[in-house]
Amino acid sequence: MLYLSRSATHFVCMCTHSFACEVEKGKFLQRKTTVGLWWRRRSLFDSVTGMPTYTVTVATGSQWFAGTDDYIYLTLVGTERCSERTLLDKPLYNDFERGAVDSYDVKVSENLGDIELIKIEKKKYWMHDDWYCKNITVKTPDGDYIEFPCFRWVVDDKEVILRDGRARLPQHEKARMAKQHRRKELENRQKTYRWKEWHPGFPMSIDANTYKELPRDIQFDSEKGIDFALNYSKAIENLCVNQFMHMFQSSWGDFADFERIFMRIKNTISEYVMQHWKEDFMFGYQFLNGCNPVMIKKCTEIPDKFPVTHEMVKDCLERDLTLENELKAGNLYLADYEIMEDITANATDPCTLQYLAAPVCLLYKNTQNKVLPIAIQLNQTPGEDNPIFLPTDNEHDWLLAKIWVRSSDFHVHQTVTHLLRTHLISEVFGIAMFRQLPAVHPVYKLLVPHIRFTIAINTKAREQLICECGLFDKANGTGGGGHVELVQKAMKTFTYKSLCFPDSIKARGMDSKEELPSYFYRDDGNRVWEIIKSFVEDVVNIYYDSDETVLGDEEIQAFVKDVCSFGMQDSDCCEFPKTLQNREQLVEYLTAVIFTASAQHAAINFGQYDWCSWIPNSPPTMRKPPPTKKGQVDITFIVNSLPDRGRSCWHLGAVWALSQFQENELFLGMYPDEHFIEKPVKKAMETFREKLNELSKAIKIRNEGKNLPYYYLSPDRIPNSVAV
Repeated sequence: MLYLSRSATHFVCMCTHSFACEVEKGKFLQRKTTVGLWWRRRSLFDSVTGMPTYTVTVATGSQWFAGTDDYIYLTLVGTERCSERTLLDKPLYNDFERGAVDSYDVKVSENLGDIELIKIEKKKYWMHDDWYCKNITVKTPDGDYIEFPCFRWVVDDKEVILRDGRARLPQHEKARMAKQHRRKELENRQKTYRWKEWHPGFPMSIDANTYKELPRDIQFDSEKGIDFALNYSKAIENLCVNQFMHMFQSSWGDFADFERIFMRIKNTISEYVMQHWKEDFMFGYQFLNGCNPVMIKKCTEIPDKFPVTHEMVKDCLERDLTLENELKAGNLYLADYEIMEDITANATDPCTLQYLAAPVCLLYKNTQNKVLPIAIQLNQTPGEDNPIFLPTDNEHDWLLAKIWVRSSDFHVHQTVTHLLRTHLISEVFGIAMFRQLPAVHPVYKLLVPHIRFTIAINTKAREQLICECGLFDKANGTGGGGHVELVQKAMKTFTYKSLCFPDSIKARGMDSKEELPSYFYRDDGNRVWEIIKSFVEDVVNIYYDSDETVLGDEEIQAFVKDVCSFGMQDSDCCEFPKTLQNREQLVEYLTAVIFTASAQHAAINFGQYDWCSWIPNSPPTMRKPPPTKKGQVDITFIVNSLPDRGRSCWHLGAVWALSQFQENELFLGMYPDEHFIEKPVKKAMETFREKLNELSKAIKIRNEGKNLPYYYLSPDRIPNSVAV
């Protein structure tokens, strides 16, 4: 077939006319009228000879640096034969620019048969210039259109081989070429996405020491916005608290000092928290709808380690019942921070001692259905030096006891609820997906939007945030290694069923809406879970016509086994399935993956600034040990227990930065990358979006007029994936 290479085109230009150069991205693009004449003559020649023509349309991504000036070659692979390796190049036109859609005619001497594969090759022009290919559409000589989703980076001199967009299970593959492509893709992926143990007892993570070592396909579109050190510093500057950093280790004078740094940074909820944080109703409300609404559970018996008696709390009970009868009536709840026992406090700064506690808190549902604290013990072992603090105690004793609970809650939230149970487990699902599911698998197409940027953000966190001497150490009482101990301890009780939202709620005895009508986290979470589950069920039923089809899918079975045996290191207690027996189990499993990465992360991440920016409500560290006697605390002792000025500023920067959505955030139900091309799936997606929109509207109506609106599980505020 007659064509001129790009280098030959340059030669023709130089020999026939003087040339003008245009600089773009530092490269010279040379264009000549002579080449245009040649191109038109070639097209006329092809039309006269009647050669079969395939029209190839290539879409380049719109993200930063998606375009390329490298040479792009394409080969069509059909059931009968292959096309020649064809350079995709339009003279007089700068193709493969960011956001561009370019079309090319590929001439062949004979019909290729059914197009099975497309091979894309990129060769260096001046210097390697990565290219992001969205998709390619092929129009056959018969007028049929075939879509080839790509949605990946083509880097260096690598080649990418694409299947058409129809999703297929492995047992439904018939053609030898398709089976080979499927196997080869997974072999390559398993070399690229390798497991690595970051710390003993942790879930496994990606084998990459730095963000730069990650495969290009899972890096952020731009590094802007993911540098933790830069983000924290910018946050501190934007919040106008950098003026306090020079007094790093000095204490605040009183609560009014906290207010002075707070005035420029408040929002509706954080201001309400500042005004009411001392009140018992606000303390209790956060167990239901704050940042960490997963610690509260129904109290079925008073633990021996927490010897609360009726005499202690009788003044707090409103129904003329004994404590035992209130217990039987289901009006008592418990928040137990046993996991904090024996965790090592941060000692990275020898000039400042930091302390931790492992409190137990008894909560009472009053006649207005408000949950109020009625007893707090600051450590796990009862005794004279571990008193039970009560609302009837000195106001400073009671306030400090609540502050200690809030501080312990902050540590468990950040390290267990947030880091382990959304970030790290979503990374496990993502790595296993890349290793075991080819791009043509329907479950890959379903899950890939929900692991977007997760491995990248986690790698960046391990590099800057939670590493030894990282940013976590600057402000947190569990920095310096305590956070590692917490994850290791939490892994011993981490189960698969705890990721299934309805089961996790029921396990804590919190599933009755009649008993606690204002537990919005539970109510909204259940509705989002059911909407996701319905969508997953629709997709699963399109591709799996029976339970036997699930059992016979060797790739999906390898995926769940990889999660359990490698990602969770085959932990005896985790109870993650190693096989899936039927469609019902598959639906639940995939729902748990999507819900964890989207809704659960949204619920416990994006309220951090609302609830934690008023530092006395969520101290990241404490500088005095828990009191061992009553009546020895005053306001000065409390203020001196709270974080110093420098750590307060770092804390503010952290909770602000972590509460921000990513640029160009994709929220639940938004799938701009069309991995699926089948109409039944697109219809299921549309139904999914309709249900999500209905829920968003219902939540908006419910929140109207509320001082404390709950919107963290409104679908229009739930990103698809863990990306911050």
